[in-house]
Amino acid sequence: MNFSNKILKLHPAALVLLSFLLAIAIGGLLLKLPFSVKTGSISWVDAFFTSTSAVCVTGLVVVDTGSFFTIFGQCVILSLIQIGGLGVMTVSVLLFRWLGKSVSFRQRMAMQDIFAHTPRKDIFSLIKSTLFFTVIAEVSGALLLTLHWSQELPFINALYTSIFHSVSAFCNAGFALFPNSMTQYSNSLMLNVVMCMLIISGGIGFPVLYDLQLWFRRKKNQRKKLSVQTKTVIVTTVLLISAGAILFFFLEHELLKDTHSFSHRVMISIFQSVTCRTAGFNSVDISALRECTLILVIFLMFVGASPGSCGGGVKTTTLALLGAFTFHRIRGNSHVNMFRKSIPFDAVNRSIFLIFISISVIGIVLFFLLIGEAPAPGQLSGYRGSFLSYLFETVSAFGTVGLSMGATSALGTWGKTWIIFMMVVGRVGVLTFSYIFIGKEYSNGIEYSEENIMIG
Repeated sequence: MNFSNKILKLHPAALVLLSFLLAIAIGGLLLKLPFSVKTGSISWVDAFFTSTSAVCVTGLVVVDTGSFFTIFGQCVILSLIQIGGLGVMTVSVLLFRWLGKSVSFRQRMAMQDIFAHTPRKDIFSLIKSTLFFTVIAEVSGALLLTLHWSQELPFINALYTSIFHSVSAFCNAGFALFPNSMTQYSNSLMLNVVMCMLIISGGIGFPVLYDLQLWFRRKKNQRKKLSVQTKTVIVTTVLLISAGAILFFFLEHELLKDTHSFSHRVMISIFQSVTCRTAGFNSVDISALRECTLILVIFLMFVGASPGSCGGGVKTTTLALLGAFTFHRIRGNSHVNMFRKSIPFDAVNRSIFLIFISISVIGIVLFFLLIGEAPAPGQLSGYRGSFLSYLFETVSAFGTVGLSMGATSALGTWGKTWIIFMMVVGRVGVLTFSYIFIGKEYSNGIEYSEENIMIG
């Protein structure tokens, strides 16, 4: 058995993780090349940090993308964003099909785990639809953004800038060619609308887009009901964006009222509510926000995008399922029902498990991050307020968001390594890591006689 066959026989979860690690390694090597940077050189840890951030569509940066990297380096980052946004396994399967080669059973299973909540025969149709929608969305976004940037940049520069940001927005990557992200364009209606639409399209999940596509294409009398996942994702996304925008508007009212008009404040609030869940662009200085607003942003980053999308986090469906579970338990119901459907207990258990493990991983990484970045005992006075910023960066990496309070660029090798680990976990998924170590199937184990204990 040769090496390639051994790779293809790996557990689908391990195959997904390996594909991301391989893309990160190749990207890091390319960014380390002398002609990837404009002047000087980039350290190995910064090269792999940037590569990880691009492949995991996070957007956390240790160097400014637009001024530090050459066009070649920026194109490498853009390619990594595109591959990471679609998923490395998706790209490889599409390439295999295009070359006329067969796709292994484990590759199909990996695609099943990534894109489908239930087994389906049309998995390849879903993948092809994913590629088609990606091309349409990114091209449309690039053309509209070109209209915006052509007013201030030469056409070629405007086109390149538009393509870069269109791909970065749709893949929810958050990489920008401007050192202050989108703050200088916070009052541009076209840019805000286009960027928000791209971010939402890339973060809502390809299975949902596919489901909606089939629903709209069929005649009215032939339409099947939308799946519970599609309904849950749409409702939860609308609620999170609306609630996030309203809370941001009122929490930061004092900060923005003196320098921004009412419509401008509304636009900033909506943009930040959309982008802070997964994309990582910012139209205001994140470090200037109030602590209560930062807690709100951390919560939204923790939730993240939807399953089968370009984003990370625990996902919108997990939040919705946990909310439904709590609601039904309070009412004394044993079953969890959503949209006149009963949700399997296995899905409920997995959502609770995912929340618990995610919080645990964030806590552990934050703990080690604080250990490595702690100053000498005599310098602790200026360090006390940094806990929130490190927590912010850790959750941002887990949610593959990319928003930063400025702590990431100041991290040492120890801290950057832990953030790299967190970005990989956030993009591949906590459940995928658990499948690698414990397998997807759970055994009942040994069952003893029951004895109750007090709770709460």
